Amino acid sequence: MMPSLFICHGSPMMAIQHTPYTASLAEIGRQFQPKAIVIFTAHWESSVTTISFVEGIYETMYDFGGFDPELYRINYPARGLPVVAELVEQRLEAAGIRTNRDAVRGLDHGAWVVLRKIFPDASIPVVQVSVNPYLSPREQFEIGAALRDLGNQEIMVIGSGGTSHNLRNIKWGQIEPEPWTVAFDDWLLEGAAHKDYEKLFEYETLAPHARLAVPRAEHFVPFYIAMGAGKSSTTKVWHRSYEFGTLSLISLEF
Repeated sequence: MMPSLFICHGSPMMAIQHTPYTASLAEIGRQFQPKAIVIFTAHWESSVTTISFVEGIYETMYDFGGFDPELYRINYPARGLPVVAELVEQRLEAAGIRTNRDAVRGLDHGAWVVLRKIFPDASIPVVQVSVNPYLSPREQFEIGAALRDLGNQEIMVIGSGGTSHNLRNIKWGQIEPEPWTVAFDDWLLEGAAHKDYEKLFEYETLAPHARLAVPRAEHFVPFYIAMGAGKSSTTKVWHRSYEFGTLSLISLEF
């Protein structure tokens, strides 16, 4: 049985960094070898949940600017798997969740940066799925829950985004996290540990510093999707650290 994962993807520079965080992601890849991966990425937004039906090898997208030239030479040649995309489509539609298909979009950096660190040889087929940041946390959770049985078929669901992800308040070069960042993540991880879903659904009003940590929800909603897809009775924190004062680097197993 495959768990679901939530992975903070941080800066695109993570693709070429060797840190305790990237080491923890590599360890996840050594522990789990799924037959396929379904990844919800914060960098693909759509009003209707859209599923990649790419056949063959994905194009590697460089949907960022101003970074080390080495990043633009990286290729992550994952292949699509329409038969798994169809499973995702069937389960979402059965749960009353509308879907669209996309057969041309490449892998954005929210997907390939994470996957390259967990499964560097790109040998596991990938189905990329969009997010709608305007749905409620409960609706995001239900999207994940509709895919919960995929774990029984050795298919891993991954949500790629961020918990505290405030780019306007980045502190370049700062190693220690801002106190409000830590307070928000403490609240979030406590709720996840106790499976206190109803509290977590109300994070905007209950979580400390929610507006600072989540100025816009696109990076946060993959957390709820991954949590909804999880089958484990516990939540495992694989890693927790920070960069630039306000960006969380957290990986969770549900």
